[in-house]
Amino acid sequence: MIKVEGLTKSYGANRVLRGLDLEVPKGSVTIIIGRSGGGKSVFLKHLIGLVQPDAGRVVIDGTDITHMSGRPLDEVRRRYGVVFQNGALFDSLTCWDNVAFPLRERTGLRGDEVKQRVAAALEQVELHGVEAKYPAEISGGMRKRVAIARALVSEPEIIFFDEPTTGLDPVLVNTIHRLIQSLHRQLRFTAVMVSHEIPEIFEIADLVAMLYEGRIAEIGPPAAIQASTNPIVTKFIRGEPD
Repeated sequence: MIKVEGLTKSYGANRVLRGLDLEVPKGSVTIIIGRSGGGKSVFLKHLIGLVQPDAGRVVIDGTDITHMSGRPLDEVRRRYGVVFQNGALFDSLTCWDNVAFPLRERTGLRGDEVKQRVAAALEQVELHGVEAKYPAEISGGMRKRVAIARALVSEPEIIFFDEPTTGLDPVLVNTIHRLIQSLHRQLRFTAVMVSHEIPEIFEIADLVAMLYEGRIAEIGPPAAIQASTNPIVTKFIRGEPD
């Protein structure tokens, strides 16, 4: 579904991505791990089309989006859902309007069809009675669920999760992970997630990719990553300093 070849990106003298290669199989949950400031979110922005690389390319289901812009890029993005860090909900909109926002902006749907889709998305994330509330009036865990519902409501083929459990306590982290796992089993979307949650992510990933110094140091199923003898990988998952 996603193929990345030789992706390179620098900001001034800071070389963030240094020839990164990665393939994400259709219908998989692929989780990108690595140190803070190591380029994970920058990489995700390339996949979404928010940033263009200095070199290399990003191919989405056979379509090279590397230098796309405008309407052609928007057509590819219609297949996306995005769960941003901290949810990124609109404070001035109710939870219902937050979830409805992509439908109104991207599909032109109105009336009963919007109501049905929003209700279904909120049901999928097991939220009830929050429709009229504003993000500031609900808990952090509920805000994450609203953000996931907003990503799901347009029925995307690909969902990007940028650290979806940041700031949550361990119980809520596991709750959100189980929710994502359950939704993936139901809907079979392709997921790419950036996360620091070790070892919890090993329970939900099909593939884990370790980003280190601008490249993928190792990729494989969770069991293979946990059994890795690569010192870069072992130190990270054990939380050991360099």
